[in-house]
Amino acid sequence: MTRIEGNCRDVCEATEFVAIVTSGDDGPHVVGNWGDYMRALGIGANTIVFPAGRYRQTEQNLEKDNRVQLLVASRKAQGTRGPGQGYLIVGTAEIVSSGEIVNTVKAKFPWARGALVIHVEAVTAQL
Repeated sequence: MTRIEGNCRDVCEATEFVAIVTSGDDGPHVVGNWGDYMRALGIGANTIVFPAGRYRQTEQNLEKDNRVQLLVASRKAQGTRGPGQGYLIVGTAEIVSSGEIVNTVKAKFPWARGALVIHVEAVTAQL
């Protein structure tokens, strides 16, 4: 699956928290964001947007290597083995500091300095 659709969309619509992983000089770097923030900005089939507050290390990492992984999960969504499911979302990302997308982000999150835009390349159910 390369799109946010079906059960993966259900999980994204129900998740409380999203773990975001980039790669830096010291190895993996993990940050998080709230599922509500992702939903407030709209979950596209191939794009996810988060408000970017600090994310300084994330931004530095993305400038060198724009690959990113997200982990979303929810017990509210039906899983492959019963209630609860998780998905690994893989793609590329960038911190955007101007333009229409940032205007949209700042209208909902005035504290944001920009937008973390994730371009989805692969989606894998966590079994």
